[in-house]
Amino acid sequence: MRRRARNGQATFHRFHGRNRERGDNTAGGLEGFASGPAHSRVSAAQDGEEATAVTVSMVKGQRISLEKPGGALSMVRMGLGWDAVKKKGFFGSRERDIDLDASCVLFADQNLADVVYFGKLVSDDGSVRHTGDNLTGAGDGDDESVIVDLNRLPVHVTSLVFTVSSFNGQTFNEVENAFCRLVNEMDGGELARYTLTGGGAHTAMVMARIYRHGGAWKMNAIGEPCHGRTFQDMLPAIAAHA
Repeated sequence: MRRRARNGQATFHRFHGRNRERGDNTAGGLEGFASGPAHSRVSAAQDGEEATAVTVSMVKGQRISLEKPGGALSMVRMGLGWDAVKKKGFFGSRERDIDLDASCVLFADQNLADVVYFGKLVSDDGSVRHTGDNLTGAGDGDDESVIVDLNRLPVHVTSLVFTVSSFNGQTFNEVENAFCRLVNEMDGGELARYTLTGGGAHTAMVMARIYRHGGAWKMNAIGEPCHGRTFQDMLPAIAAHA
């Protein structure tokens, strides 16, 4: 999978739109995360655990509980994927590269607490990690993923909102099969999947959120189209779902 070389680490307080620098994957706070390829599709069950067998196919606006039978979830991965629409031409069909970027915005109640995206791959406390930037959307499975260690999230963080946006201004009329799915990172079992339907002239999408509800975590499928090249452009729409 092709990656764009970036040096240094940008922060969400000072984001330079034209200079898409990747944050350092080796930043502090990675202890405790599973090692391995950035885009591993399914992890093998660990220590005799049985993989989660049931996937909830969600619809827009639906909310589900993320309680795990036999115990609470400790680490999850939000995988996001998409394909380029095939366009027919004189020499047959062809695909354009689609460079969408996944971001995860952390909120403390209604206040922005942190963000993880291609310019800042690890949250300040180390509990959330972006696995890296996919520039084409090529291949099967997840194109970009965000791993969340629920046990390490600060208690003041109440929700995490997941988005995708086109840095190059490509619209969702050029995208098909876009989805997000939540995976139990400890055993590779898929917990929930939300698949978008239809295209549109928008360049970004608020996909889903996971949030605290009492002492448990829940997931909300959002699917709200909006416009923006980065999460910063989308903040008004994102904050509405905090």
